[in-house]
Amino acid sequence: MLLAAASQFWWAWLLLALVAIARLPQVKGWLGELWIRLVLAVGLDGKSGRVVHDLTLPTADGTTQIDHVLVSRFGIFVIETKNMRGWIFGGERQAQWTQKIYRRSFRFQNPLRQNYRHERAVAEVLGVDPEMIHSVVVFVGGSTFKTPMPDNVVRGLGLLSYIRSFREEVWSEDEVEDMVATLEHGGLERSRHTRRAHVEGLRERHSAPAAPGCPKCGSAMVKRKARKGVSAGQEFWGCSQYPACRGTRALQ
Repeated sequence: MLLAAASQFWWAWLLLALVAIARLPQVKGWLGELWIRLVLAVGLDGKSGRVVHDLTLPTADGTTQIDHVLVSRFGIFVIETKNMRGWIFGGERQAQWTQKIYRRSFRFQNPLRQNYRHERAVAEVLGVDPEMIHSVVVFVGGSTFKTPMPDNVVRGLGLLSYIRSFREEVWSEDEVEDMVATLEHGGLERSRHTRRAHVEGLRERHSAPAAPGCPKCGSAMVKRKARKGVSAGQEFWGCSQYPACRGTRALQ
């Protein structure tokens, strides 16, 4: 009797299994990126630029994985997706933000800082001034901002409004096509091996000694490489808030 009753509600067990799978971090991330793919595909017409998804670029200390890069005549937008629920607390200069679900709180890296690495990688591959790159963080999944957020941190469809707020043409159609081709050529193959190597690289990097604080503003610092002058090619610590802060430290 019990087995027969359970078999009649197989759909309920299947639904519970799907809900459990959807809550896995990797699956949540994939669903969030899929949603933004649809938003960009439907919300932007063909003249609004071209999007490169799931782009993994080599860097000086490993690789960096970028959810979406929109290259348009009005700018280059590096988009980081966060599929989260609950209340979100954070500030532009804070190293850690907070997600609160009922009475539980979780800390996570400031996504603007996370996207900073992506911006610099895109700028280096394209050979453009980093100032020409626009960082955008978009939250999906029913989250609510409980603190004021910068204009480039949006929820869901707010991504389209932010992109459309840029109306001055800075690139020609030919330049857009060339940059998209450069990104595709410079990116690593989209494969399980690439993703596994990237994750392993993240683990090694995060297990390394913490970066020093900026001597000027106290923010975390990141490794950079001098491009000009007598120190060209040499690495140094640079403030993660550049260009707002230009603090530096020599590598020990």
